[in-house]
Amino acid sequence: MTELELRGFRILPGYLDGARQAALVDGLRAVAAKAPLFTPMTPMGRAMSVRMTSAGRYGWVSGSSGYRYDAAHPGGGPWPDIPGGVLQIWRDLVSARRDPDCCLINYYGEGARMGLHQDRDEADFSWPVLSISLGDDGLLRVGNTARGGSTVSHWLRSGDVVVMGGDARLTYHGVDRIRFGSSSLLSGGGRINLTCRVVD
Repeated sequence: MTELELRGFRILPGYLDGARQAALVDGLRAVAAKAPLFTPMTPMGRAMSVRMTSAGRYGWVSGSSGYRYDAAHPGGGPWPDIPGGVLQIWRDLVSARRDPDCCLINYYGEGARMGLHQDRDEADFSWPVLSISLGDDGLLRVGNTARGGSTVSHWLRSGDVVVMGGDARLTYHGVDRIRFGSSSLLSGGGRINLTCRVVD
């Protein structure tokens, strides 16, 4: 495995082998059974193209009151625990001292994308964001710490892991598109992206 660096983003291609990817998907199915995927709305009332859910002490939600973390799923009830396989990756690559408070689970179906954004709803930016890609390839676009300027892109594949920390913690980034059907990991196609964050 050759580690890559993209504007401060630490990319570990193929970090997870096929067996670990499949085990993670099984764990995520159990999460979604307790906290079903939902379509988030922007504060302007537009539906996002991804569907999402979360695991951990908090989940990330959005709507007319803005983007925020909440202790309850929009349908009611607490979020499920973060699967052990996800926590192990965090402990190996980020910290064995402090587990993440939230594992945000985004599902990208055919045509889904995520515009350039910063992950800045957390209280402490000294903790990295850990990103795990499962399923179809996704085109990651990385910008700058302020809006505007040039961007660079990189195709993320199933099993790739990204650590966004240090000076890159508040860098704008997004997913321009996916190659639907490029992976056989998910029976119906699509891409799952997990991002683990320390919230408090």
